[in-house]
Amino acid sequence: MFWVRFRSSCIIAVLAVLSLVLGGRVLWGVLLAISLIGMMELYRVLKVHGAAPGAVGYAACILYFILLLCGQQEQLTVFFIGFFLVLMLCYVLTFPKYRSDQVTMVFFGFFYAAVMLSYVWQLREAEGGAYLVWMVFIGSWGSDTCAYLIGRKFGKHKIVPKLSPKKSVEGCIGGMLGAAALGALFAAVFSGQLSMLRQPVAAFALMGAASSVISQLGDWAASAIKRNHDVKDYGRLIPGHGGVMDRFDSVIFTAPVIYYLAQLVAA
Repeated sequence: MFWVRFRSSCIIAVLAVLSLVLGGRVLWGVLLAISLIGMMELYRVLKVHGAAPGAVGYAACILYFILLLCGQQEQLTVFFIGFFLVLMLCYVLTFPKYRSDQVTMVFFGFFYAAVMLSYVWQLREAEGGAYLVWMVFIGSWGSDTCAYLIGRKFGKHKIVPKLSPKKSVEGCIGGMLGAAALGALFAAVFSGQLSMLRQPVAAFALMGAASSVISQLGDWAASAIKRNHDVKDYGRLIPGHGGVMDRFDSVIFTAPVIYYLAQLVAA
C-alpha cells in the first residue's frame, strides 16, 4: 500500500508542477476537471449524481469557470443568485423526488469543490502568482507531510479522535511549524522575484503557518462529511489515496486563504 500511495503521490506532484508552471488555460482546464470530478464524488455520496439537481450543479461549475476565464468576476453575484433560483426551480418541479437537504448540498458541493478550488487559478493569475501559488501546496501537502512525521514520532495527545484518531496536537503543531519553515525557505530562495512583498521571508512564513492550520481544518471537514455518510473514501480514482476530494481536501481550504493573505501582506 505504501508504494502504491507513493507512486500516486509522485504522479500527482508531477502533474501539479506542470500545471502550475504552465498556468493560464492549462491550469484553468485542469482545475475545472478536478472540480467536476470532486463534485461528482460528493454528489454520489449525496445521491444526486445523475439527477436533475446534480446536473444543475455541474452546469453551474462550468459556467462559473467560464466567467472567471473571461474576466467577468463582477457578474458572479448575479450568477450565484441565478444558480440558486434555478436550483430551487428544479427542486420545486421535481418535488417530492429530492429532499431539501440534498438540494442544499448541491449548492454546498459546488461552492466547496469548484469555487474554493478556483482560487488556485485566481492566485496564479495575480501579480507574483507564479511564485505565490506554490504556498497553497506548501501549506497543504507540505504541512501534511510535516504533521505526519512529527505526529508519528512525538504524537501523544489526540486532537479530534472521533474524526481522525491518528491526528495529534503535536503533529498539528509540527505541520504548522514545518509549513512556516518551508515557506520561509521558499521565499529566501526566490526573494528576487517577490518584490511585491516588503518582507517576503516573513510573509511566506506567516502564510505557511496560517495555511497549515486551515489545511488541517479542511482535512477534518472532509473526514466529517465522510463519517456522516458512512463512506471511507470519496472515490477510487487515485490509487492509495481514494478520490479527488480525498487528495485535494486541504488544498481546497488553503487556496482562498493564501489568495487573500497575499493581498493583505502586499498592501
